[in-house]
Amino acid sequence: MKYLLAKWRKIYRNSSISQKLFIAFSITIAVPAIVVSFLFIRTQEVQLYKDAMASGSSHVAKLNEQLRSRVEMLENASSTALTQKAFVDFIHSNMRSDGLRLVKFRQNQYEQMSNIIQSHEMISQLSFYVDNPNLYEIWPEIYHYDRFSPQDYWKELREEGGAAYRLFAFKDGEHTLSYYRLVRLQGQQQKRPSIMEIRAKHSVFFKDLLEETGGNFFSVVMAGTDPSQTVYNPKHTFVQTTGEELGEVLALVHQQLDALGQDSPIKVNVGDHTYYALYRYIAPLDAYVVDIASHQELMKGPRSWYVFVVAITLIVLLMILLIVSHTTRRIFRRLDSVLASMRLVRKGQLDAKIETGLDANETGDEIDEVAVSYNKMLDEVKQLMTQVVDKQLIAKNAQLHSLHSQINSHFLYNALESIRMLAEVQRQPAIADAVVSLGSLLRYSMKWHSDTVALSEELANIQSYIRFMNFMEGGNIVLTADLPQEVLRYAIPKMCMQPIVENAVHHAAPLGGSVHIQITVEVENDSQLLIEIRDNGAGVDPQMLASLQEVLRGDSDSPIVASRNGLGLENVHKRLQLHYGKGCGLWIESEQGAYTCVTIRLPWENVNLGGW
Repeated sequence: MKYLLAKWRKIYRNSSISQKLFIAFSITIAVPAIVVSFLFIRTQEVQLYKDAMASGSSHVAKLNEQLRSRVEMLENASSTALTQKAFVDFIHSNMRSDGLRLVKFRQNQYEQMSNIIQSHEMISQLSFYVDNPNLYEIWPEIYHYDRFSPQDYWKELREEGGAAYRLFAFKDGEHTLSYYRLVRLQGQQQKRPSIMEIRAKHSVFFKDLLEETGGNFFSVVMAGTDPSQTVYNPKHTFVQTTGEELGEVLALVHQQLDALGQDSPIKVNVGDHTYYALYRYIAPLDAYVVDIASHQELMKGPRSWYVFVVAITLIVLLMILLIVSHTTRRIFRRLDSVLASMRLVRKGQLDAKIETGLDANETGDEIDEVAVSYNKMLDEVKQLMTQVVDKQLIAKNAQLHSLHSQINSHFLYNALESIRMLAEVQRQPAIADAVVSLGSLLRYSMKWHSDTVALSEELANIQSYIRFMNFMEGGNIVLTADLPQEVLRYAIPKMCMQPIVENAVHHAAPLGGSVHIQITVEVENDSQLLIEIRDNGAGVDPQMLASLQEVLRGDSDSPIVASRNGLGLENVHKRLQLHYGKGCGLWIESEQGAYTCVTIRLPWENVNLGGW
C-alpha cells in the first residue's frame, strides 16, 4: 500500500498543472455525481427486488387458488359420479345375464354418467376398473381391472385414505393428471377393489400456467417427491434464455422446497447467474407451484442505468478536460517563456532573461511578478559568481605566498642529519637513532607523491614511529608484523594505519609502561583485505566503546571528532567509506583490561584501491 501511495504521489507530482486541475475537478464534481447516481440506482434495485417478490408472491398465490379450485372440481365430479348407485351396482353385477337389462343400462344409467362427464369441461375421461369376470368392456368408461397398471396400486390408495392424485397419470402421463379413488372394496366375487380414474389434460388443468410465455417470473408445477416431474410451458422466454441450465435450476430449487411454508425467497446460483423462487404447496396434488425469476433479468433496467450514468460521466469528464485545458492554456501561456528561460539557464546561459514588456511603473499580475523576481535573481547570481571567483583567486594567491614563506624542507632534513652525525661523534647512539626515526616520519608525512602507498611503506613508517616513541617516553612498546611478501606489495591509502597505532601507543599502556602491538592480514571471501591491529593494553571503556561503535555503524548523527594526532578513528572510517563504499571502513572490538582490536576493511582487488 505504501508503495502504491508513493507511486501515485510521484505521478501526481510530475503531472502538468492542467492535469492536476482536471483531477481536482473530477474528484469534486464527477466522483460525487457517480457515487450519488450509483446509490440511487442501488436503492432502485432494492425497491425493484421487493416489488418483484411481492408481485411473484401474489402470482403464486393466484395460481395456487386456481389449482386448488380445479382440484375441488375434480373431487366434486368424482363424488357426483359415485352418487349414481345404479350405475355402480350394475357394473359390479353379471352384465352378461340379460341383454335387455344391458340396453336399459345404456339408455339410462350410462347416459346419466356421460352427461356428468360432459358437464365438466376439465374432465377428459372418467373410467371404472372393476374386478368382475362378467363385465362387458363395450364403453370407454368401463374396464376390467386387469387393464389397470400397476395392479397393486389399490393398496397405496387405501393407505392414502381411498383417494389420491398423480401429477402424471399412469396412462398417457406425459400430458395428463389423474385422480384415483376406491369405489368398492373386495366382495365375494372380487379379489381386488374397484378403482375410479378421472383424467384431466395438463393443457386444460394448468391452462393459465401453460399460456404464459413471458414476464419476469417463470411458473412451474413440481411434484413433491420427484424433481423430474414438472409441468411448465416450454415456449416461455425463461426456458429459451436459461437453455441447458434449466434442469440444474429446477433441481436446486426442488432441494429447498418445504411443505411447511416459505419464510423468504429461495436463492440458487448456477454458473454466473442467480435465480429467485417463490412457491406454494398444494397438499392434494403433493406438488408445488413455483415462480422462478432470474436476478439478471429483474435488474436489467437498473443495469442499463449504470451504463447510462457511466456514459454521462465520461461526457462530463471530457467537457471538464476541454474547459480546464482551454483555461490553463490562457492563464499559463506566459509561463512557457519562464520555463524556456529556466531551461537555458540550466544549460549555463545566465543572460537568458524573461521579456515582460512592462513599463517602469507597471507591476503586472502574479506571473509578471515571478518574471521580474526571476530576472533580479539572475543578476544576483551573476554577481555572486563573480565574487566567488575573486575570492578563490585571492585564496590561491595567499596559499602561494604562504608556501614561499615556509622553511625549505631540505634545510630541515639537513639540520636533522647534522644533529645525527654530532650524536654519533659524541657516542650517543640512542639520540642518533631517534633523530633517524624522526626524519623518516617527517619525510613520510610531508612527501605525498601519491594518495596510496605500498603496505610495506606504511609499515616502515609505523616502525619508525614506535622507535621514536620508545626513545621519547622511555616505554617498552613492541610491534609485531609478520606479513607475507605478496601482501606487502599491495597499495593502501596513505596514513590509514598510523592513527590506529598512535591510539594504541597513547591509550593502551600508562606512561613508561609496556604494550604489545600485533598487525595481521587476512583475505575474506576473495573480496576484502582485513588488516587487524591488536594490542594487549588497558582496553576501552564500555560506554566509550559503545558510542564509538555506534558512530562506525552509522547509527549516530554526532559529528566526526579528531583525536590529538589530527586524524581520529572516526575520520579514517568515514574517509574509507567515502572512497570505497559502505562495505569498507573500520571496526573496533575491546575488552577492558585485556585487549583492543581495530580491523581495517579494504577492497581485495588492488585495481580498486585508491587514496584519499
